[in-house]
Amino acid sequence: MAAAAAAAEEDWPELIGRRELVLLGAAVEARVRAAGGQLPAALGSRGTGLRLLEVRACAALREAGPALGALRALQTLALPGCALGPAGLGPGLLPAGLRALDLSGNALEELPAELGGDLGGPGDPPLSLPELRSLNLSANRLRQLGPGLARAAPGLQVLLLSGNQLRVLPGSLLPPSGGPQALTLLSFLEAAGNELEELGPDIACLPSLKTLDLSNNRLSEIPLELADCPKLKEVNLKGNVLKDKRLEKMVNGCQTKSILEYLRVGGRGSGKGKGKQDGVEREEAKKKRKEKRQKKTSGDGVQDELEDISKLLVKVVHISENPTPLMIKVSPGVKEVRPYIVCCVVKGMNLKPGNALKRFLSAQTKLHEDICEKRTVATIATHDLQLIKGPLLYDAQPPDELKVVPLGRKEIKEKVLVRQLKLEAEEQRKQKKRQNVSGLHRYLQLLDGKENYPCLVDAEGVVISFPPITNSERTKITKTTCGLFLEVTSAVSLQICKDIMDALILKMAELNKFTLENKEEESSSDHESDVITEPANSSLSQNAENLNFPLTVEQVRVVDMDENLKVLYPSKTDLNMVSSLLTIIR
Repeated sequence: MAAAAAAAEEDWPELIGRRELVLLGAAVEARVRAAGGQLPAALGSRGTGLRLLEVRACAALREAGPALGALRALQTLALPGCALGPAGLGPGLLPAGLRALDLSGNALEELPAELGGDLGGPGDPPLSLPELRSLNLSANRLRQLGPGLARAAPGLQVLLLSGNQLRVLPGSLLPPSGGPQALTLLSFLEAAGNELEELGPDIACLPSLKTLDLSNNRLSEIPLELADCPKLKEVNLKGNVLKDKRLEKMVNGCQTKSILEYLRVGGRGSGKGKGKQDGVEREEAKKKRKEKRQKKTSGDGVQDELEDISKLLVKVVHISENPTPLMIKVSPGVKEVRPYIVCCVVKGMNLKPGNALKRFLSAQTKLHEDICEKRTVATIATHDLQLIKGPLLYDAQPPDELKVVPLGRKEIKEKVLVRQLKLEAEEQRKQKKRQNVSGLHRYLQLLDGKENYPCLVDAEGVVISFPPITNSERTKITKTTCGLFLEVTSAVSLQICKDIMDALILKMAELNKFTLENKEEESSSDHESDVITEPANSSLSQNAENLNFPLTVEQVRVVDMDENLKVLYPSKTDLNMVSSLLTIIR
């Protein structure tokens, strides 16, 4: 017995003293296969302190097994791209304190019991996952949702259902008549690429819904009640063949606000007498537009015009319009380490005035903490474009051969760097007498078990990025940086890279607008004008020029070693998640 326990310990050295664990690769798949397609028992006996467990792209994992039931401290569970079938998660396995659950890319045909897949009777079941905030069920085989999801996890805020076989929404997602536990906190609902034929009017029973993606389904009608969702800001209905052809055109070309206003006044075919009502409304709208024009000609509407002009602008430069586009080559070696990368170039970001640079770096840190989930999902890197020599190579190399100049440090081999950081982390724990560590030390566990480390190398062989740990000091951005090279890498999915890049560009546009509007003093070390000022009698066009200064985003290609295209960002389908907040010029 002792020998078996020792062997289990030896097989799972990653578990010792760990709170977060990410497993992938052939070695992990072999362990799971040896355990009969389940999580091995050693995980349950040695990993009871785990708060995050991710087993990714493991085709041998057919069911979670009893080991999962022993991880009662677990807060985040991710099993994407595995082979979990209808019985993949047996009853009693999901810990009650779970906050994020990712079961995407499996073969689930129904929800597990803890998610309300089987109520077992007409009575209300006890809350099984009261702390659950994020649930990803994308790319499974769900034909309908269980009858008790809203009661099992009433605190859900994000629900991802894309790529299933759902036909009705909300359907059984909501309890009868809305009810007191009708997912009152749900703000993000994605169900693209299903077989939806009906969107029920009870969608309005989701009071916190802000984003709804129902693209590429089979919807023919959109209920007028959709406009009753009080907080709805973004709706994607593209790829549906609607009976109301005017609405279909609006869906493909207008912003959410216009679509909701159209539904709010009744849409198409809303009954007798509607034509007269529409005529009255059109006359009222015409009258308001006339009054607005009169205000502008008299000078009273200057502020209104400035507000229209000061929308966040982003101009996308196509690769064919760029005489010197950057290109990233991806070596086959990154496939087993960190396979996904998305890049672009941003120009027009003003980092010189006041605290502009500090705000930008703080925003990047916050994105790492939030949507990047402390770099476990993805990592952002930003570089000074002028300090990079292209083309670039995204590669995986042995840690004892790879050299990098980390931010704020001297050149060092990555193997030695990781060893130093681990020693620093241990010293930090001893000094502060606690388990948690700060800074780069928090991300070391993401490299555990990897024979090679991912890196981005320029044409001169300089390592400019070592994700998910650090950038290079050689390409560090400063106040004088005017062109930025942005990089997002992930071991989870390409779409996550794109979504995070979208969010980063939105944040940069917001920060740039804030900097331009507040006219902060520049640092004296810049040897330029200390204050950006405008004459008191400056014209509207001059003010508009400052407020309307757009960021320029240049496309960057990512290709394989034979230069076959893998991804081009931003493409026509990118930046859609933030399109309601940005004015994008393509």
